[in-house]
Amino acid sequence: MSTEKHMGKQKSLDKIDQNILNILQKDGRLSNVKLAQTINLSPTPCLERVKRLEKEGYIKGYVALLDSELLGAALVSFIEVSLDRTTTEALDKFNREIWKMEEVQECHMVAGGFDYLIKVRTRDMTHYRKFLAEKLASLADISGTHTYVVMEEVKDSSAIAIPGNI
Repeated sequence: MSTEKHMGKQKSLDKIDQNILNILQKDGRLSNVKLAQTINLSPTPCLERVKRLEKEGYIKGYVALLDSELLGAALVSFIEVSLDRTTTEALDKFNREIWKMEEVQECHMVAGGFDYLIKVRTRDMTHYRKFLAEKLASLADISGTHTYVVMEEVKDSSAIAIPGNI
């Protein structure tokens, strides 16, 4: 959804909605009864609020957070990607191709000295080099990349600060 579609929605979030969002970000598997107890609300109105937050798009879905080391994807790298040209066609083609790459965890088009910043998870440096040579470098319109390998994850969070709580 575009930012324009979300304009003004933050005003409709009261303290209870904000608490629900904060709690569910920490534990999306929390039962409705436990959530209701935590926010001092009865289960039926609590469930109605959660359903409304889902319907309005505040809650996009629920996921399991996985252990990257146990799954053989412990090496994190950030890659700056510069394209030869930034036509709509070139950008769309890059976007489509990046979606096909399972190693790419995040991809952001950015303003500044390069065009995209991607976050990649691989098994090890050998896997990363293979990804770079066989997948990323094979894309058309890439003029250059710069890689930053993560030595230590200091903070890794999917939580979003809820306006009104910050």
